[in-house]
Amino acid sequence: MPRFLTLIHLDERAVAAEAPGPEFEERMGALYEEITKAGVMLDTAALAPSADGARLTWSGGKLSYTDGPFTESKEVIGGYSIIQAKDKAEALEWVRRFLEIHPESRHAVSAEVREIAEPSAEGMCPAVEQ
Repeated sequence: MPRFLTLIHLDERAVAAEAPGPEFEERMGALYEEITKAGVMLDTAALAPSADGARLTWSGGKLSYTDGPFTESKEVIGGYSIIQAKDKAEALEWVRRFLEIHPESRHAVSAEVREIAEPSAEGMCPAVEQ
C-alpha cells in the first residue's frame, strides 16, 4: 500500500496568536483515534517554531546556513504526517477531514500531500534516478 507524506503549511505568527479551544482539541483527538485505528496513520507531529530551526543550502559548490526564523517565508511547515492509504484519493480524503476540523476563523492552513517514492530494485530513490 502506498505511503503519503502530508506537510502542513501555516503562518506560524498568526497561529501562535490563536489559542485552539477545547472543542478543536476534542475533534482532533477523535480524528487521530479514528485514523490510527483504521491503520492509516504511521507517524505525525507538530514542528517547533522556525525560530528554533536552521536552513542549509548547497549552491555553486558551497554550503550556507541560515538560522530561523525565516522572515522571507510567510508560510512555514508546521507539522507533518505519514499515512498509508490504498491510493491518493483516500489520502486526500483523510487530509480533507483534518483540515475541516479547524475553525473557520483560523488563519489559512494548507496541506501538501505527496506520495513517498519507494526505492527501486537498485536501491536508488526514483526521483534521484531521473
